[in-house]
Formats: sequence, structure tokens, C-alpha cells
Amino acid sequence: MAVRDLCLSILAVGLLALAAGPAARPAAAQEHPLDGLAAAEFMAALDVLRGAGRLPEDARFPLIELLEPPKAEVLAWRPGDPVPRIVQAIVRSGGRTHEAVIDLGAKTLVSWTDAAGESMVLFEEFVGAMELALSHPDFVAGLKVRGLTPEEVFCLPLTAGNFFTAGEMQSRLMKVPCYVNPAGSNFYAKPIEGLFAVVDLNKGEVRQVVDTGAVPVPEDPWGYTAPELAERFGGLRPPARPVGLDAPQGGNVTIEGSRIAWDIWRFRYRIDKRPGLVLSLVEAKNPVSAYGGTGGPTEAAWRPVLYQAHLSEVFVPYMDPDEGWYWRTYMDSGEYGFGLFLSPLRPGTDCPAHAAFLPAVLHQDNGEPFETPNAVCIFERSIGDPAWRHFEIFAQSPETPVPAEGRLATELVVRTASEVGNYDYLLDYVFQQDGSIRIMVGSTGLDAVKGVAARSMADPSAAADTAWGSLIAPNLVAPNHDHFFNYRLDFDIDGRDNSFVRTALEPAPVAEGALRRSLWRPVHAVPRTEKEAQYRIDPSRPAMYHVVNHGRQSGLGHHPGYMIMPGNAVAYSPLDVANDPPAVRNAYIDKTFWVTPQDPAQRYAGGSYAFQSDGSDTLARWAEQDRPVVDTDIVVWATMGFHHLPRMEDWPVMPLMWKGMTLMPFNFFDHNPAITLPAPD
Repeated sequence: MAVRDLCLSILAVGLLALAAGPAARPAAAQEHPLDGLAAAEFMAALDVLRGAGRLPEDARFPLIELLEPPKAEVLAWRPGDPVPRIVQAIVRSGGRTHEAVIDLGAKTLVSWTDAAGESMVLFEEFVGAMELALSHPDFVAGLKVRGLTPEEVFCLPLTAGNFFTAGEMQSRLMKVPCYVNPAGSNFYAKPIEGLFAVVDLNKGEVRQVVDTGAVPVPEDPWGYTAPELAERFGGLRPPARPVGLDAPQGGNVTIEGSRIAWDIWRFRYRIDKRPGLVLSLVEAKNPVSAYGGTGGPTEAAWRPVLYQAHLSEVFVPYMDPDEGWYWRTYMDSGEYGFGLFLSPLRPGTDCPAHAAFLPAVLHQDNGEPFETPNAVCIFERSIGDPAWRHFEIFAQSPETPVPAEGRLATELVVRTASEVGNYDYLLDYVFQQDGSIRIMVGSTGLDAVKGVAARSMADPSAAADTAWGSLIAPNLVAPNHDHFFNYRLDFDIDGRDNSFVRTALEPAPVAEGALRRSLWRPVHAVPRTEKEAQYRIDPSRPAMYHVVNHGRQSGLGHHPGYMIMPGNAVAYSPLDVANDPPAVRNAYIDKTFWVTPQDPAQRYAGGSYAFQSDGSDTLARWAEQDRPVVDTDIVVWATMGFHHLPRMEDWPVMPLMWKGMTLMPFNFFDHNPAITLPAPD
């Protein structure tokens, strides 16, 4: 079998199935300025480029996405108004990359300029890099030393990062390690260690084959499907009695186009190729105000909370200085695309069977649309906890026991799952009846593994083999690494003019002779500029972090706000963000919170062009402008994540682990919003 055919057949169930899937059915014009691009709109963009003479045969499209109208225009838009539809397309052709801005309504090419960096990876480049590696004589020779042929392996091209060397400038590089073809389900169980190719995508050639010496190839296939596991363990656990999660009387979610409404919430959604799920115009229903107020709602009304929220960047650096590993410092969203890698969600496994499942329409390398089915699921769930309860001991009597008063909580989950290489990430937005929103990332999938000589920790090579990772199976080490997730949160608490507030809990003075010798009190600080508005969460210095609208006031005199609670997801790293190139490119990891003025051109913390970026167009650099951030339209950039020291329990498939943060109303409502939930029958 030809190398290219082999690579394509191996990937047929993954990327190829998405990138070459059937085109989505043409859709009617979108109904809102923030709706995702429809299949017909991708085709219309190509028609405009073709008519302008900008669509040569070799044109490829790393990214086509909606160019949103100015925020003021979106907020002023009303149903029945014209729906502006502007598209930005990144076009690669003839070894060059361009940015095209296309007005779909006017059917005109607004601009055509040179791109400022290297674009996201194309699927075609994956396949081409595999083919180049497996057909290079030095690579074939390296396989032969290991007793392998090109027909017996498959390769996984990986972004090479940028270490600011002369050889990386003006290049578009990927590095290509390989694995023995799987006999079962696990494509990563048998890495071919010590051998990889460096491929220059722009020149279409292998720049170098690196061979640091043969390492024993693991023998165990480590499959993880039910038949494979049953054979390995002599059977699976006996079936358990079902414990349900269903909606026997139907659900309470309304989905109309891109708008979703549930309980006290409504918002719009779309899927973009780079960040994946994007939520916009998130509003909470406010009951009639109990106290009145100046500028606050005096009747039941929808109140804005977030103009937009989406994943900004993902950074996964590995901690192994080995020649084949030091460069593995991926920017998963900016280099690959969380939207592109959305995988279909499986009813009854990824989401409850009663969930609503929605497709995502994105584009192939040639710009034409394709549809990923079941890319989003939306479901309600009761987790068995009360939204609130109270048992009143003083109401009890021997004759008349009074049960606890309370309400069972229900929440709405909006979920996607992106498989980026070996990892699967579940991204959830969880809306609660008390006015809170949880933003959660669940990590599962397979560890990236390295072939080693050691089969157990008693072997002579074990200490050296595990210097930078954990032995998780015979001949397999999982190197230590980090996972960082940055979210862009464009708050509009009761309007666009907001401020960030840090409320420190500091020791309070006590009167001389007082019996109480220690107290704390809240001390509020409002950062005036971007440099002041950068925060590292420190448990030894307790504080709360809010976004507040000082121009609104409740009847009790409070300013409405939302508190951001990082939860279990604070993860700082010893990485040097001033000198270590991967960390320089992702310097946002050095802080939990950054605050900047709203700027539509600053959408991704890793910059518009993450592939081999140099760190000059990133959140940390933008913030050096030190722009005002008080009583203005601000964006909060929140970083969360975890450090991963792998363990045997992570293999062959890692248990799902959740990390997240909570946006909690703080003096936004006059009372507990869940207090009006109906009493149980």
C-alpha cells in the first residue's frame, strides 16, 4: 500500500472523516448578527473570492470565520433589521498567506492583505508531512534498524513550536514521530522512540531526520474497547441496575435558531473553528425588584451578564528535555482548532439520551462546508442536591412534625467535546437556577507516552527513564506536563461600563482591651489600568474578585456585579515567561486574571497567529499598553488548568477529571433567585 494511502486509511475514522465529510445542506440566511456561518455562506465567500480572481487552484483555507459587527451595532440590532455578514478568510496560496475580508451581503471583497503570521495547520499538511517522513530514505533506514517498514507504522505530525532560532524564522515546521500500526483500538500504545522527521511545510521537504538511537518498542497493544478489555481481564464488571438521568415528561429548554432559553437564562451560541463553542448575549431574567433603585430594573426584565464567552487558548507544554520531546509545547486551540476537532457526542455516554443534539458547520481545507453531527449537546439534569433548604427546629412539635422546606436543583448543561491528538476535552457551560454559571473543562483520553527500556521500576534504566515522567506500563513513560486553558469573558453587567474589583480579606484593628483579638474585614481595590489589573490567586492572601457596574444601584444601594471564583483550577507554573520561548508565547499563564479594554481584534490570548508565533501579539504584550479599565467596556481573561504528573491509573484511558471556575452573582439580584422555584408535589 502506498504511504499516502496508508496514512489516509489510518486517519479515516478521525480527521479525515471530518475534513472530507459530506457538505452540510445549504441553509437560509442567518437570523442574527452573531449566528455562526451557514454552509451556504461558506460557499458564498468562495464565490466572492472566485469573482475577484483570488481563488487559484491551490488556494487553501486554514480559517474562515465570522467577522463580528461592532459591539454597539449588535446591541442596537433588532429583529427585522438587516443582518450584517462579514467574513474573514485566511488563504494560503503559492507559498504565501493572505487575509481576505468579504462582505457576503454586498458580495464584495473588502480587502486582501498579507497575513501577519503563520496560519493554523491544514489537514492536507498533516497528510503531506506523514508522506514526506515515511518516504525519506533516512527515515526508512531508521525504521529498518528497528525492524520496521513504512507499511508497518503510522505517523503523527506535531507542531514544532518556536524557540527563536535562525532556522525557525521564515519556516513552517512540523515534527513527525511515528507509532507501530495498532492491532486493536490504541493508536498510541507502541511509540517508535528516538526517531522523528523535521518537515518544512512551506518547501514541502524533510529538513532533517533525527535518530537518537533505538529504544525497545512496547509489545502490549493496550486496547480499551469492551471486547479487548474483557479478553484481558477475563470479563468486565457485572451489569448494574440502571440509575437514570432522563426527562420523562419532556424538557424545559427552548431552542430557536441560535437562541437557547431555559429557566432564568437565555443566550446565543455558535461554533467557530478555533475556539469551538462561543456563547453570546448571555442574559438573566430579573423578577420585579423588591426595593426599586436608581438605574436598576423596576419590573421583570432580561438583564445582560456576558456579551460573549469562549475559550481563548490552550497551552500544553511537556517537561522533558529529550531531543524528541522538548519542543512539544502545543497551543491546541490556536495551532489546531478546538472547533475543527469537535467529535460527535454519543447519547447515553457523552450526554444523557434525552439531550438535544446539534450539528456544527465548519469548513474543509478547500473552503467548502462540512457538518459534524451531534457536535453540541444541551440537557437539563438534577444532580440530587437541593437548590436551598432549611429545617426549622423551632417549628416542630410532638404532634405536628414540619418537614424541611427546600427545592430540588436543576441545571442546564451546554457541552462540546474536542479530541486534539491523544486528549479528549469536554467543555461545559453550566447554568444554574441561583444565577451562577460554571465554566468547566473535563480532561480524558490517552496520555502521550514515550517508549523506554524499563519494564518496571526495578530495572537498571528505570531511574533515568523516569527522570521526567512516570512509568505507567511496561516500556511506557508518560512525561510530566501542564494543561492551561484561557477564557475570554466579555462582561456586560447591566451594561457595557464595568469595572474589576479585588476585595481583600485583611486583618482588622481591634479596640484596646477587647475580648476579641482578631477580626478580618473586606478592603476593596479597583485597578485603574491594565498593569494594575493582573492577579495571581494566592490562598495565603484571601480575596474575592468581581466585575461591577458602578453606574447602577439597587434599592439597598449596592452596585450589581458578578464574582469570579477560580475553584480547583488555579495552576501556576515554574516556567519562565520572560525567557523560555514556549512560555513567552503563552505568558498569560503567569496570572489567573488579566483585564483589558474590549477590543474585537484581541480575541485570543495567544495572538491571532499562534503557529510558530514569537509572543509579540499576545495578551501579555497588549496589557503593556496600560490602558484604562475603570467604568468602561472590559474583558476579563481567566486562566485555569492543572499540572499533570501521570499515574498508572491514567492508562490506557485517563479517567475524566474536571477543572473549572464559577461566575456567581454578587448583589446582582435582590434576593436568592432560586427562592421562587415551585414547591415539590
